[in-house]
Order: sequence, then C-alpha cells, then structure tokens
Amino acid sequence: MPGFELFGKQERNEVNDVLDNGVLMRYGFDAYRNGHWKAKTLEQELKNALQTKYVQLVSSGTAAVSVALASAGVGAGDEVIMPTFTFVASFEAIMMLGAIPVLVDIDDTLALDPGAVEKAITVKTKAVMVVQMCGSMGRMDALQIICKKYGLLLIEDACQAIGGTFNGKPLGSLGDLGCFSFDFVKTITCGEGGAVITNKEDYYLNADHYSDHGHDHIGNDRGAETHPFWGYNFRISELNAAVGLAQVRRLPEFMEIQKKNYAILRDALSQIPEIIFRTVPDGGEESYAFLNFYLPDLKMANKSIQALKVAGIDGCFHYYNNHWHYIRKWEHLKNLKSLFPISNEVKEGLTYLQNRTFEQSDEFISRNISCLIKLSWTEQEVRDRASKMVEVISHALKTN
Repeated sequence: MPGFELFGKQERNEVNDVLDNGVLMRYGFDAYRNGHWKAKTLEQELKNALQTKYVQLVSSGTAAVSVALASAGVGAGDEVIMPTFTFVASFEAIMMLGAIPVLVDIDDTLALDPGAVEKAITVKTKAVMVVQMCGSMGRMDALQIICKKYGLLLIEDACQAIGGTFNGKPLGSLGDLGCFSFDFVKTITCGEGGAVITNKEDYYLNADHYSDHGHDHIGNDRGAETHPFWGYNFRISELNAAVGLAQVRRLPEFMEIQKKNYAILRDALSQIPEIIFRTVPDGGEESYAFLNFYLPDLKMANKSIQALKVAGIDGCFHYYNNHWHYIRKWEHLKNLKSLFPISNEVKEGLTYLQNRTFEQSDEFISRNISCLIKLSWTEQEVRDRASKMVEVISHALKTN
C-alpha cells in the first residue's frame, strides 16, 4: 500500500479523458458528457471485484460508514458496537447520525472480540460494526452468528482491507453493508473517495438517494427528479472516480506485489522466536497491506519500534500511544469536545468512557507492531529491509 506509488499511464488516460470531456460532476449534464461516466463505470468494476450486487460511490470512507448506517435506519439513540482499535472516523460517522458508539475489546485478530460484543448488547443495540484493520479480519463466523441471534445489523468497515477474503468471499461483502475508503493512502486510491456495498436493494437505493441530497436519480433531467427523503452531499467527482477506475482494474496486480513483499518480510521475521504473528481466522486470507506481529510485552515493543526508527526503517507503527487509531488517546471523544451541542442521549450514552478500561485491548495493542507493505519496493529492497529488521529487532530484544 498504497496504489499511488504506481501511478502510470492508465490513471493519466482516465483523468485526461474526463478533462477532455469537460464534465466533472458524476450526475447530470448528459448532453455534454458524450457517454463518459467514470463513477458509474467504477461502480460496475467494484461490483465485479467485490462480488456484490450493489455499489454506491461516495466522497470518503468516513462518508461510506455514515451512509451505510443511515441507509439501514441507524440513528438517534441507537447503539453501534465498534472496536477500540480502528480509526477515529468510525466513531465520528456513528455520532454524526446521533447514534452512540459502544467500544468493546479486540482479540488477537486485532478486530472485535465476539465475546465482548455479546456482553455489550442492550435493548438499544442496532448494529455491530467490525473494522477489518490493517489488511485482515475479525472472526466473521462468530460475529455473523451473534448478529443473527440478536437481530442486529452487521456492518463491515473494510476500508483498510480491500483484496482480503474470508471463506472465498471478499471482505466487505459478508455483512449487511460494507464500507471502503479510497483515500490517498489506501491500496487503491481515488485521492479521496469511498464506497458502500450491499446485496440488499433497499439499502442501496437509500444510499444512492441519501448521498446526493435525496435525489431519486430517475430519468435524465436532474431538475425534474423527486426527493423521497432529505439527504446530504457525499458525492464523488468524476476526476476522483477516474483515478479509482484505473486503480481498481490494477487491484490483482497490486495484490500480487503486496503478497510477495509480505511473504519475504514474514519469512525473515519468523527467525525471531519472540515474535508471534497476528491471528488470521480459519478461512481468511489477508490483503497483505500490512504485516502485524506481537512481541512479548510493551517494553520490548517500545524498544523495537524505537530501534527501527533509529535504523531508518519507515512505515512501522506502534499504535498504543497513537492519537488516530486507539482509544487511549481519544480525549476528544471521552471529553465530548464538539463545536456544537451534543444531545443528552448521546452524552449519557458515552459516560461509560469516563471510567471504562480495556485491559484486553491494551494487552494486544501494546505488544503489536504493524508494518505497511509498499508496492514500489524492488525485490532486493524488500530482502535488504527484511534482513535489517531482523538484525535491529533481535538486537533490541537481546538488550532488553
């Protein structure tokens, strides 16, 4: 990751086609665009790649999560169970709808612990949102069983895991709705963009309308369209979609490169007896966008990550003190720092964060190091990097 490393003639041709055509908006202006529809074409390509019936492009991965939840009727006062390890967009998207994010522990997959999910269910729970972080997945079988048992929506935030699969099905296609991000640092990029996918027509139609001010998109006269309900503007532009169209067609190429580079690094790090690799559930295959492993304790993880930085090995992350991805540093959520008043229902729903601790999540995140996999490395560069990582981490552990 990410796809921008390999920008080439395919991306330039698609962008130039939009500029030559002159229509940058994905809807309307039919008489001017001469049959050029980048967003529509990208949606069709994503249907094929993700093995889903319906795709709605939106402006970002954050928008995708909000649109997905809204399309399934999640709103004021509803509780959405989500993991402690994710991106801040997850709780932002929930709170935008007036719903309440209920954070629960992760397990050794770095995703939702099914046991913690079941314990957190209340009469207000409407959905479970599994976040497929760092290129892999949670225990999807167990999560599907829980959601079916309690009649809950299963939302997949697969923004960091396009290309991964579970039991042969693409991640994102296993829940009621799936969400993807195509921002600048994702495996395939639009610059900015996202997508909602689903096999349920009513959810798709809701997403299609809601993401464009409630337009019903019937006919070819935008001014004559009706509005079944109000919505917002989460549209993607034709320029962004053009880049994504070229990129999604290259996804198999990117996956092959990521898998090769991942395998070289993992094989090398397997020499270090203290390293335990992240658990991938039976039936799962990672997208190979990241290599995740655990060290014995926080002290060893801290020493190793600092040694990697000193050695000039970039792209390795220790999320324990990260402000974006882990609950420990989300003071703006815990203290409800908002530009506008938050409803009493949400305030009361989030009081649990004042005293709640997440020891199980701390145990896994404190010991985890996550290394992104670049597409631009030559094989020799990957092998040199692997040797250096083994040397650096081994030395750090010996001097513990």
